Amino acid sequence: MKTLACLLVPLLAAAAEPVLIPRVASPWWQVAGDPNLGPYTTAGQQPVDFALWQAADGSWQLWSCIRGTACGGKTRLFHRWQGARLTDRAWQPMGIAMQADPAFGETEGGLQAPHVIRVGAEYIMFYGDWENICMARGADGKTFARQLRANGRAGIFNEGPGNNTRDIMVLRIGELYHGYYTAYPNRLGADYLRTSRDLVNWSASKVVASGGSAGAGPFSAECPFVFHHQPTGYFYLFRTQRYGENAQTSVYRSQDPADFGVNDDRYLVCRLPIAAPEIVEHEGALYIAALLPSLKGIQIARLEWKPAT
Repeated sequence: MKTLACLLVPLLAAAAEPVLIPRVASPWWQVAGDPNLGPYTTAGQQPVDFALWQAADGSWQLWSCIRGTACGGKTRLFHRWQGARLTDRAWQPMGIAMQADPAFGETEGGLQAPHVIRVGAEYIMFYGDWENICMARGADGKTFARQLRANGRAGIFNEGPGNNTRDIMVLRIGELYHGYYTAYPNRLGADYLRTSRDLVNWSASKVVASGGSAGAGPFSAECPFVFHHQPTGYFYLFRTQRYGENAQTSVYRSQDPADFGVNDDRYLVCRLPIAAPEIVEHEGALYIAALLPSLKGIQIARLEWKPAT
């Protein structure tokens, strides 16, 4: 706690209002486990980066990237679970939902980190194909069709070949959609931002978070998730450094959704012992989903914001 207190002192001294930080407010409940992938199942497979949303029929959907499978290539594919209520345990496994298709320029076995938003009556899924950020669309929130570019390929943008552009999440702020993702040019991990008005044409990229005490290695800025805390107007970036039993996600607080600190910790407010978090607001309550420490499933808990102490 000494380190956390030191990090909070400058913010507490400078801010007129209390610095609010996220706190897990309930016991965790497990919603997804280690799935049966048929011939692709292996003992070492792991459900990792995931997306969580409510489909058109009211059911809850969870798609996870399963790594370490026997599907070939980079060993990754998407599996789907379905739950009747967000607070239910042990959602029903629904089978393999999607695999990479090299015919569309995707890397074999390279699917990574789905993320789904609803725009009007349509559901839009973003995902990584190991090199690029891609997009798919659907009407029911359960099935999705790839949106190919004019060149017949799925990739929309990347940070250069070999830099593993991945882990995108999209947040609408005003008239612009903000796409946050990670990549590691020169093996230096960073969180990037591109913006769009139509989800088709995207701006040039900008680094919004990198370095600092979270590190600058290739996996130091994974699974960026930005949450807009409406009561205070602040934006919170959740940036993961480690998975598993020693999981770590650093949380940054900024009034500017395009700046969470580059090579410094001026916006760092706390760290959480979880990996790959996603925040969901439902019926006036907040929930946080994250990986199990064993990397054999996904769990959910209630979330609240409390003054830092």
